[in-house]
Amino acid sequence: MRQAFLNIQFFFFPLFLALISCQSSQEKNDLNLKVLTMDYAEGFKVYQGEGFKIIDVLKAYPGKHQPFRYLVLDENQAILPEGKFDAVIRLPVNKVILTSTTQIPHLEYLGESSTLIGFPNLDLISSEIVRQRISLGKVTDLGLSAQTNYEMVLDLEPDWIMISTLGEDLKNLGLFQKSGIPALLNGEYLEEHPLGRAEWIKFTGALLGKWEEAEAEFETIKMAYESAEELASTIDQSSRPKIMAGVMYKDIWYVPGADSWGAKLILAAGGDYLFKEHSGTGSIQLSYEYVLENAQEAEYWIGAADFNNLKEMGKFDPRYTHFNAFQKGQVYTYTKKKGATGGLEYFELGYLRPDLILQDLIKVMYPEKLPDYSPYFYSRLDEK
Repeated sequence: MRQAFLNIQFFFFPLFLALISCQSSQEKNDLNLKVLTMDYAEGFKVYQGEGFKIIDVLKAYPGKHQPFRYLVLDENQAILPEGKFDAVIRLPVNKVILTSTTQIPHLEYLGESSTLIGFPNLDLISSEIVRQRISLGKVTDLGLSAQTNYEMVLDLEPDWIMISTLGEDLKNLGLFQKSGIPALLNGEYLEEHPLGRAEWIKFTGALLGKWEEAEAEFETIKMAYESAEELASTIDQSSRPKIMAGVMYKDIWYVPGADSWGAKLILAAGGDYLFKEHSGTGSIQLSYEYVLENAQEAEYWIGAADFNNLKEMGKFDPRYTHFNAFQKGQVYTYTKKKGATGGLEYFELGYLRPDLILQDLIKVMYPEKLPDYSPYFYSRLDEK
């Protein structure tokens, strides 16, 4: 549970608005831009110009705001297009700083892990490739937050820093810009569709000069997800098992809201999610009594934090033992893959690979549908 709460915090929440800029439609037309394909993501758009790309981040954080606009210049492009930009990146890119574990797999899948030079709290990283670089002293630990280590970021002189806007504030955004360090806002967690979050690999790809590679990686993930989704769609509605989720924290039961990433994956996998009437894109707070009344007979319990076994879970809170799923040993956790220093790969790779999560959930509920598949993230507590 502690790991889950730590990871969902990530770093930085936007309060800083002063540097927002926007171009008019006429300015866009003057640049003769081609809109590049986006299948599911709604939070950003990418335009191709002559020797450059322009990225508009439309949803950097909750609430309305003007787009953040970034210019990416090809290696041989010396002339800047006219217009206002919140950051300018010149290719090639050799040194980057990331601030969320969900961004780490983008580098690995694009063959650019060697560009990572800084990250807040290195223990959270699971990637074996990056952990090897960490062991060689090639990645600087920025502490709990790059926000509080502004000087360290300046000393590292990155080509850019990517900031997840799920966190506390962005008071250093202006300082980064004044120092000449492009600070790029990543709002992937705001996407409503699981594949929308995965498609942010194109955002990173554009910033690294790896657009085509990012397109290819996303296409593979999309095809696997849509194939699994189609498989689950053939399941009769009347035979769909009842699914409960979440755990308690200080007497409050936290479950994924019906519009959340987690709930959508359960529904896409063919589960009858018992809290689907509770709208919300994040966690919903419920009382233990309400959950017991509505989910006591659930057949499966999905996402039971980071308990190691049922005995540990029941000892932590005996009230868990009152549920049918617990008594029948149908409690599943996403802790199957852990990094060398305890980071959960689910919170690192999960955003990029919803196809794996979807197949895991189908395997849990309908094992006969995927006879040769072995779950990647999920495992049943006490399963040998």
